[in-house]
Amino acid sequence: MAKRVYEVWKGSNKFILGGRLIFGPDARSLIVTLLLIIVPVVVFCVFVARNLLHEFSPHNAGYAILVVAIVFMIYVLFLLFLTSARDPGIIPRNAHPPEEDFRYDSSMSVEGRQTPSLQFPRTKEIMVNGIPVRVKYCDTCMLYRPPRCSHCSICNNCVERFDHHCPWVGQCIGLRNYRYFFMFVSSSTLLCIYVFSMSALYIKILMDDYQSTVWKAMKESPASVVLMAYCFIALWFVGGLTGFHSYLIGTNQTTYENFRYRADNRINVYNLGCVQNFLEVFFTEVKPSKNNFRAFIQEEVPRPPLPTTREVEPEDVGGEDRRPKVEDDLEIGEDLLKISQRRNIEEIDEDIRSRGSNGPAHNISEVDSVLSSDHRAPTIRSDTRHSSWGRRSGSWEIAPEVLTNSNVTESRNYSTPKEPRQ
Repeated sequence: MAKRVYEVWKGSNKFILGGRLIFGPDARSLIVTLLLIIVPVVVFCVFVARNLLHEFSPHNAGYAILVVAIVFMIYVLFLLFLTSARDPGIIPRNAHPPEEDFRYDSSMSVEGRQTPSLQFPRTKEIMVNGIPVRVKYCDTCMLYRPPRCSHCSICNNCVERFDHHCPWVGQCIGLRNYRYFFMFVSSSTLLCIYVFSMSALYIKILMDDYQSTVWKAMKESPASVVLMAYCFIALWFVGGLTGFHSYLIGTNQTTYENFRYRADNRINVYNLGCVQNFLEVFFTEVKPSKNNFRAFIQEEVPRPPLPTTREVEPEDVGGEDRRPKVEDDLEIGEDLLKISQRRNIEEIDEDIRSRGSNGPAHNISEVDSVLSSDHRAPTIRSDTRHSSWGRRSGSWEIAPEVLTNSNVTESRNYSTPKEPRQ
């Protein structure tokens, strides 16, 4: 049975509803985030907003306080869902490295042979707004990352316009969900301000009704005190994030770029001006996802093996009994060493005949001169090689360059013995 893309996904993401929703590997942290939003609002509605229903004229105007709190909470949760349950801009990884960037680097081995190794340029330069920008090659996804793209080590994916990985939403923040992330953080800030303000208002009403001090009013509604303290602390986080990301949007930066390149004093090639930067984030169409997680996987066609630089020698393509050239050369060298150690020229002649040489007869004086020379054993060239010397047929001869370099100063005739001197 064919599998879908999300079932064999190589990233660390978690999928639910058959691949319709995608989360990060730390999606369980969403439970904590939900509790931090829902619990305070429920406490506010039960202990504060319910007591303010009839405190304003007209008589039912206080219901607006309760409704606003509930609607605001639902809106924040919806933005949280859009941020954490959708593709943040994941770039599909390649099954193979890009062939157009193959490079073969030959390095010398111990034996002096060249071994090809596959190499990739680690960076490339592309033009952005007329300025060259360097992009890196991702070994995990086997692709060159587009500008402003980075590989998230938590989700194990390359994400377009990567901002950061937020553990509170359990997802990467990238090109396709940054807008909703900012709206979630800023709306949470407004919700905290609203709950804090209404809780403080209820304390003020209690002071006026009972003609008491702040401390007595706080004793009458401890829930209001707890909510005010909670919202004050939360404002330092969500309010700080709202201000920081407002600055990033105005200067067209990401959190990753701000922390990584701030000390390098690099030119921001993406800055289009404050107004245009905000328009780019909030008023441009969200690009569709490059991944169809519910699509069926197609069988991959086997690829041909990568080319190598090794050249096959003609001797390696011979018959069944052919042996490598190195073995033949070693065996020939050993036999020549044995021949050079023999003093009786008749044994040399018999040894040559016993090996079945069909080539032309060599001058004995030439053989003796070579054996008596101070040079090393001559090189043998064989036209046809077999698996053993007993079956070796074909001519063999002494290399001419060896005879030329040999110091042949005496020619002996062994057919007629010399007469002794008088």
